[in-house]
Amino acid sequence: MKSFQKKRTSWEAFFLILQGIAMGAANKVPGVSGGIVALVGGFYEELIYSFQRLNFVAIKLFFTGRFKSFWTYTNGAFLCLLFGGVVISYFSVSLFLDYALSQNETIVMGAFLGMILASLYLVIKQVPYWNNSLFTFLMIGFLAGLSLSLAKPIAENDNLIFVFFCGMISVSGMTIPGLSGSFILLILGNYNLLLVDAVNALFELISSGLVGDFSPLDNEITSRLLLIMAVFAIGSLMGLISFSNLIKLVLEKYPNYTLVSIIGFIVGTLRLVYPWKEKQYLFDESGEVITNSVGTPELLNYLYYLPDLTQIKTYVVILAFLLGAALLFLLDYYDKKRKS
Repeated sequence: MKSFQKKRTSWEAFFLILQGIAMGAANKVPGVSGGIVALVGGFYEELIYSFQRLNFVAIKLFFTGRFKSFWTYTNGAFLCLLFGGVVISYFSVSLFLDYALSQNETIVMGAFLGMILASLYLVIKQVPYWNNSLFTFLMIGFLAGLSLSLAKPIAENDNLIFVFFCGMISVSGMTIPGLSGSFILLILGNYNLLLVDAVNALFELISSGLVGDFSPLDNEITSRLLLIMAVFAIGSLMGLISFSNLIKLVLEKYPNYTLVSIIGFIVGTLRLVYPWKEKQYLFDESGEVITNSVGTPELLNYLYYLPDLTQIKTYVVILAFLLGAALLFLLDYYDKKRKS
């Protein structure tokens, strides 16, 4: 894998922050993968290269005071700009997405479906040729994605060891395009705990801390959520290092097989962002909806249906789909023009 050490212009740095914001937003929506943003955005290889540099060599450089060497070795400028955008997204765009999903999930999913199908087209164009072996790996990827999309959520679990495991597994959405980290958290039962409650607790602490008020730390629930967030972050970092080294290996040895497997996986998980569906919840014997520890209804399954062409809302969803696809093509066009 080639080296990516280079100096970016101010505009390139700003654009990378915007891509980080897009990754953060994508990672927040179950069924959408931030890794697709990296793949279509043309910085996927650099992302993997930078992640796999977060190793024992980097730790040694840091703790021996060789900060400049550490910065260069880990491609620090790239990571800081990108994850600066991700952090900005988690406290801005992601909060808007939470609201939008709660108000009208169908329209939001329509937009994301348009983006994913557009990105899928752009990824398919990167495959230089097709043969029987590649079609076999395409099918393997499709079956793996479909199997994941059919998995049933389990109960919420705030055990710190399990939270660490959630961090390691969910971060794969950044390193494996098509694999939605937030959907994995949904399956593991900890989506609300880690991406809603814990993030809100951290936001509360930061907001209060800016004015010198650290009283949220006195709240037992908030303190517990902050500890959970810290363990989740450590698990995510370990997952980034582990998955990036694995992906680096397969990308170097089997680039085309990796690419077609990713394409198959994305196709297999498309049902997750199909707009026209209704949520079916679990009910107890008395007919009441069963909720988890934070009061969120326990999801049983989705009921899919065809769009009703007599309703105006259907055409709003289709418009959102077209705008989502157009946005992806526009970003791809601009990125190619910028690099030419």
